[in-house]
Amino acid sequence: MKTIYYNGQVYTGSLPLVQAFIEEEGKFTFSGTSQEALKQKEEGDVLVDLNGRFVCSGFNDSHMHLLGFGSALNSAQLASHTGSLQEVLDCLRAFKESRIIRENTWIMGRGWNQDYFAGEKRMPDRYDLDQVSEDVPVCAVRACGHCLVVNSRALELLGINAGTAQPEGGRIGMENGEPDGRFFDNAMDLVYNAIPAPDKEDVKDMLLAACRALNSYGVTSCQTDDYCAFRGVYWTVVNEAYRELEQEGKLTVRVYEQSNFTSLEELKKFVEAGNRTGTGSSRFKIGPLKMLGDGALGARTAYLSRPYADDPSTCGIPVFSQETLDEMIGYANEQGMQAAVHAIGDACLDRVLDAYEKALTACPREDHRHGIVHCQITRPDQLERIARLKLHIYAQSIFLDYDIHMVKKRVGEELASTSYSWKTLMEKGVTVSNGSDCPVELPDVLAGMQCAVTRRTLKDHIGPYLPKQQFTVQEALDSYTIAGAKASFEEEVKGRIMPGMAADFVILGQNPFETEPEKLSRIPVEAAYVGGTQVYHA
Repeated sequence: MKTIYYNGQVYTGSLPLVQAFIEEEGKFTFSGTSQEALKQKEEGDVLVDLNGRFVCSGFNDSHMHLLGFGSALNSAQLASHTGSLQEVLDCLRAFKESRIIRENTWIMGRGWNQDYFAGEKRMPDRYDLDQVSEDVPVCAVRACGHCLVVNSRALELLGINAGTAQPEGGRIGMENGEPDGRFFDNAMDLVYNAIPAPDKEDVKDMLLAACRALNSYGVTSCQTDDYCAFRGVYWTVVNEAYRELEQEGKLTVRVYEQSNFTSLEELKKFVEAGNRTGTGSSRFKIGPLKMLGDGALGARTAYLSRPYADDPSTCGIPVFSQETLDEMIGYANEQGMQAAVHAIGDACLDRVLDAYEKALTACPREDHRHGIVHCQITRPDQLERIARLKLHIYAQSIFLDYDIHMVKKRVGEELASTSYSWKTLMEKGVTVSNGSDCPVELPDVLAGMQCAVTRRTLKDHIGPYLPKQQFTVQEALDSYTIAGAKASFEEEVKGRIMPGMAADFVILGQNPFETEPEKLSRIPVEAAYVGGTQVYHA
């Protein structure tokens, strides 16, 4: 039985738009005119009149944290209550009062950003969170995920004091010789290791909640870093949870796992257990080795080649030594694995590019599709090197909504003038896919498209920041569809409405090609389909 969709405005992955497409057994079998589509109708086929609505391939968020998003949905939603420090504390207090506090329970929240605070723009500390509770441990994670703060009760449980050694690749905040409750990058593991881990059923529930949310934004595929979401949940449990959801017919997003490991020993165990890039099914597949090279710009932990312009006392934090990057990327490359490394600061990017060059010199591979996640603060020489090494870029255009406010303050005029240069990379032949880094940002593709096209903030339209880097609407749409599929070696499988491709598609309330750029984020998602099956309806 076929389903014939006609009388629409259908973007197949190239222009001009067509009117119709046909889905059969989870795949597209035709795209073209309504007249041609209707001629193929047979007894039992279903006709769907699109009534002029816009349809394109389902959106692909090429870097996010699906399990982390599911966890965040069960935490205090600080991102919508970050107008002031007091507002953050009030939100945490209300969240605490709405919950039954059992033994070993932590009060968790995520999404605060001190740059949005009215009045004093400082990070919360232990004493602020003591106002939420002095008896129950409280943990509030910054929006970027590279910094968190805990209360005094949590520090007591953790055994953190003035004599605690600083961890490699991270920092425990200190003030007047005592811990101030703030933890940065690798130091956050000290906190996460102490929080009771969820079991497999909890993990499945979180993944289901996150998938439902993604579908509501038209996202049908994601590339997700899940193994580090909970330090007490081993990667085998995460894989089992995904595969069970798939077998139960509940996995409504196609998942490409960006496999996060921090040691060569654990990576070898993973590979020797049969896990390599591409193994799995069309719904859950192992992707690249994922590594976290540095921190975030907002927390001043992104690793820069020069001191921060607004805090000369720091250049940020490199998470790994050059030696560790070299050995892990080298091993992955030798084993035929793809690699994807988080690099926000330009000094971190230097290290990652060095590691890729060493790996590919020792073991050349023509179609490796190794990549850089974020690729934000860059110099012209690095852009040339990225193109020469044929790397893939996992961009987050939505980051411009916040970063425009502070990038020049953080890194200075010179570095800011050559950063977030994803259009330049595309012009050099580099494939640039787009994503949200959710839960850092919501997986709102149309908001990300608006930032990509306008290079302005969403609400007050500040900018444009480096207008020569603006994407066309088609380039922005392709970055969330075609380029995302290429990032996972699936460009022949999905990402376009063409015969033979997976029938993953989204119906929008307006045609983005006919919408004012500043209004792209307002386009409603009306429905989403995975393999021809509806997974969301507005």
